[in-house]
Amino acid sequence: SSAASDVYKRQPLSRVLGKMEFNGMKVDLVELESQRVALESDIQKLEQQIYELAGKTFNISSPKQLGTVLFEDLGIPYPKKKATSYSTDIEILQSILNLHPIVSLIIDYRAKTKLSSTYVVGMKDMIYPDQKVHTIFQQALTQTGRLSSVEPNLQNIPIRTKEGHQIRRMFVPSMEGYQLYSADYSQIELRVLAHMAGVSKLKEAFLSGEDIHTKTAKEVFHKDVINSEDRRRAKAVNFGIVYGISAFGLATDLGISNAMASDFIKRYYEAYPEIKRFMDDTIEFCKETGYVRTMKNRIRYIPEINSKIYMQREFAKRMAMNAPIQGSAADIIKIAMIKVCLLYTSDAADDRISVD
Repeated sequence: SSAASDVYKRQPLSRVLGKMEFNGMKVDLVELESQRVALESDIQKLEQQIYELAGKTFNISSPKQLGTVLFEDLGIPYPKKKATSYSTDIEILQSILNLHPIVSLIIDYRAKTKLSSTYVVGMKDMIYPDQKVHTIFQQALTQTGRLSSVEPNLQNIPIRTKEGHQIRRMFVPSMEGYQLYSADYSQIELRVLAHMAGVSKLKEAFLSGEDIHTKTAKEVFHKDVINSEDRRRAKAVNFGIVYGISAFGLATDLGISNAMASDFIKRYYEAYPEIKRFMDDTIEFCKETGYVRTMKNRIRYIPEINSKIYMQREFAKRMAMNAPIQGSAADIIKIAMIKVCLLYTSDAADDRISVD
């Protein structure tokens, strides 16, 4: 109908996502079964290794039982002040990683059981008769504006692990002779930050093709020759700043003291004073208006910025600093998706969809 056509023209992303959902992703059923068997074998081996180190069998997936084994049976020092029960979340496990060999096995066990339940065992129930999964893309769920994928979630497949690469092998082209094509922007959020904050040094580095983390390491550590550890720390600060990271958060990520992390952040802002000014101005704007906005003027309301509760205010500040950056990056990616769709389909001729 003409009404539907008007909606498509005003909201072209909806049509793009609709095409993606309808087309779906083909799954190699032989590869799926092969990975199910391999993961089950790996998980069983990890279970036995964990039981041997613990000296008994227990439910590894139970935080209560796991906490008892780690902090009472094995006597690993609990890294936080104990309340009513032990936490065994990833932050806690990372902080005690070097205190006992069982911890790395538990982290590996969790990763593999999650992959198995979500992308192997769970995937089988979501495959349609056309041998495809038809994930649903939710474009109004996340507050940052990023797309969300459900049934199944195809966005959280690990990219840096061997198991993640294996999972990705399950998805294959729908037709013979076709290939899957992946496109993304390089360091999009840092580029957006450099633009929105007007950071001259970062913009020059991006335009000249200089490695941005090496550039930051040179600026922060005042060194001309940068080693891999310097670059790793600079990378953590670069991306941490985008998310409004605290000294404690950076210290946890890098395995350093809070004082050293605080000093890194201080030096970062000294090297890039435009970022500090941009963040401060963004927080003040949010306090006055109750919202922040992206480059495309999409608004995110953050009323907690004026909360009387300190923790809520601090969390709101981090959201206020991050939302314009992450939200603008999400807007840019969505625009790119529309343009790619128009490039390879007849939509432009059929519906005259235009993108600013």
